[in-house]
Amino acid sequence: MNILLVEDDQRISVFLVKGLTEAGYHVVLAESGEKARELINTYDFDIILMDIMLPGLDGIQLTQIIRFKKNYTPILALSALNSPDDKIKMLDMGADDYLSKPFHFEELLSRIKALTRRNKLSYQKENQLLSCGDLVIDTDLHKVTQNNKEIELSPTEYKLLVFLMENKNKVLSRTQILHNVWGINFDNSTNLVDVYISYVRNKIDETEHKIIHTIKGTGYLIKD
Repeated sequence: MNILLVEDDQRISVFLVKGLTEAGYHVVLAESGEKARELINTYDFDIILMDIMLPGLDGIQLTQIIRFKKNYTPILALSALNSPDDKIKMLDMGADDYLSKPFHFEELLSRIKALTRRNKLSYQKENQLLSCGDLVIDTDLHKVTQNNKEIELSPTEYKLLVFLMENKNKVLSRTQILHNVWGINFDNSTNLVDVYISYVRNKIDETEHKIIHTIKGTGYLIKD
């Protein structure tokens, strides 16, 4: 497995390169966002470990560039910034997971395995279309259309809609949605799910036929 490590702190990068190499991974180090961008444009990686606070081109900007170019390599953000707002911002820009520094190396390995396993399973699927009424998602192209008109969604809005569509006609609790879209480390008391449901509804529920239904006291449901 090829890992791109984007980290400017030499003390941390030496530790991670040594540990990941001993764990059997091939690691390429980029000490700046600019170097990482160059490597990503040249080589394919199985996962990107991304520090956020980088000199020059920072981790958030680099993640935006990667996703803008339709590169969906899993990105695991590594940062000493650990407030909910920092995590939400990075995930909304397109990161797949977020690990706060300092962290246990065993947890890092676990996160890497989980992300690459999930990515591998998604690529093993045939071109899959998820549909509900006039709404269609092409999961290979990461494209959402309604009445043959493309709908622009942020990475997090897209992940939320796909999760709902994959569980069509099934009531999903806020906790289920939060854990599957944002990860298990978010506080269950947050209103993040309701906020993003509102964002997605504003983009796809403009017609009389509503797609996302609120199940009072439980969660949300997509149904035909």
